[in-house]
Amino acid sequence: MLRLILSILLFSFFLVLQGQDARLPADLRQHNLTTYNASLFNPAFSLDRNNANSLAYWVRWQWQAIDGNPTTQFLNYTRKLNNRSTVGAAFFQQNTGIYFDTGGVINYAQSFDLNESVKLGVGVNIFGFQQSLADDRFTIDPDFPLPQSSSSADDFILQVAPGISLSVERLTLGFASENLIDYNFTEREANTEKEDKVFMGLVSYDFPLTLGTVMNAFLRPSMYLRTIPGEPNQIGFNTLLNTNKYWGQLGYNNFYGYGVGLGATFFKHLSLGALVEFGADSSISSESSFELMAAYFFGKPEERHTMVGYVTPEENELEQIESAEKEAQNDAVAEEIEEAEELAEVQKAVEKEAKQEEKRRRKLEKMAQDSVARAEKEAALALKKEQKRLKKEVEEQMEKEEALAKAVEKEAKTQGGKQDAKAQEAEQVRKQDSINRVKREAAIAAARKLEEEKRKAEAAKAAKAEEEAKLAQRKEVVTPQKGEKYEEVQTEEGLAPGYYLIANVFGTKKYFEAFMADMKSKGLQPKSFVRSKNKYNYVYLGRYDTMGQARQARDGKFDGKYAGNTWIFRVVGE
Repeated sequence: MLRLILSILLFSFFLVLQGQDARLPADLRQHNLTTYNASLFNPAFSLDRNNANSLAYWVRWQWQAIDGNPTTQFLNYTRKLNNRSTVGAAFFQQNTGIYFDTGGVINYAQSFDLNESVKLGVGVNIFGFQQSLADDRFTIDPDFPLPQSSSSADDFILQVAPGISLSVERLTLGFASENLIDYNFTEREANTEKEDKVFMGLVSYDFPLTLGTVMNAFLRPSMYLRTIPGEPNQIGFNTLLNTNKYWGQLGYNNFYGYGVGLGATFFKHLSLGALVEFGADSSISSESSFELMAAYFFGKPEERHTMVGYVTPEENELEQIESAEKEAQNDAVAEEIEEAEELAEVQKAVEKEAKQEEKRRRKLEKMAQDSVARAEKEAALALKKEQKRLKKEVEEQMEKEEALAKAVEKEAKTQGGKQDAKAQEAEQVRKQDSINRVKREAAIAAARKLEEEKRKAEAAKAAKAEEEAKLAQRKEVVTPQKGEKYEEVQTEEGLAPGYYLIANVFGTKKYFEAFMADMKSKGLQPKSFVRSKNKYNYVYLGRYDTMGQARQARDGKFDGKYAGNTWIFRVVGE
């Protein structure tokens, strides 16, 4: 209480000295912070507007030229812990006109997804700073009976500033307090009374824009209200036009006046900006104020300047993949321009590899042809040898039969017996039948052998044709047609080489299952596989050996059975 009385007396003395000079409120004057360092306005804004993984510096000269000492400085580093939380650490310096505050700030924010389109962000800034008198024109006179502070040292103050933000798609509602809880460790008491708290409320909406080739373009109009103890409420408006290359803003505050700011991003990471604020008729000073901002973003360029509350619909996952692929292609083109020499060397290496691959292919074809020719030659030789062997066996058998007949005839003559004419004739017929049977069996065996050799030769030819077809399929060079969606990979686990007619791609299980059920209800039998690269489910209607077959199926709407859009996914090898 003694310090409060002393402060009131000092303040009264300053008013007498300064006459009608304007007095600054005790707030942080951060109403123009819309992107980097926006966590100073609301600690929950470090989740999206701060562009996490960045180092940013902001400085303000209140109603004075930039050649004087700044009234406010803020150097802040924000780091994203994961997709739901961020932390930050900062140095700040503030001149309120009465006090000069110097210290640091620690920020933490956490987001909660209430549903697919509603997100709640909660954050807190913890200030720790040393507070001293900002004007040295007053010195304590020991003969003047003013109450004096019990300590001549500067005060150390701890201040807690919480904030929340609620995003419903592109609409954002925010509420924060600069000094909801504070404590003066030097005086061992609260630094401010309950009625001396500063509160802020904000509402904004993001409108997506298309501005030529620039990415992440949107317009964000905002309105805010700030209550300051002992001062009229501050009402303000600002509109931010933001892209990944530049930004601009217009604003109005009923206490500080009109503000105009511009900024740009260089080399995809370094951002520089400036703002001028002109005093209005309703402001207490007509002098201009100036702000400068510099920031360096350590993350990926595409992660900067995203719209608050924007949620990509699950139903458009295929479009999202296509958009990401187009962005990747644009980045690849830019890198090709910057690295022309390296790409030329890569092209030479690719051509050399293609020639070597063609050489290997021809060698394999020649080996296959030689193998078939060798097999045919061996089969012909084996057949000829077998025929010769069978002929020899038949001749030997006939010689044996003739020798046997002669022996029987000789035996009959030696014994002097006479055989009946019919018996001799029957014996002769029997011998002839035996000879004919041997010849017939030999002919049948030869025919069977010949048929077997012919079958083996045809199998060798079929194997050769299949091998040549596989080689031709793997070496087919595909040139996408204009407007044709086509993707090619060397290998994919669990997939045979070929051309797959893709009907849809899903990253969410329930939409995938619903699509498969709908397809089956229409009489189709789709199949699917999971890409190892992105873990998405790829639904395909059929697999084809050549690009021509796949294009024919696509252009013919899968024989008129599927009217939706399809595209071709190729697996080159196993």
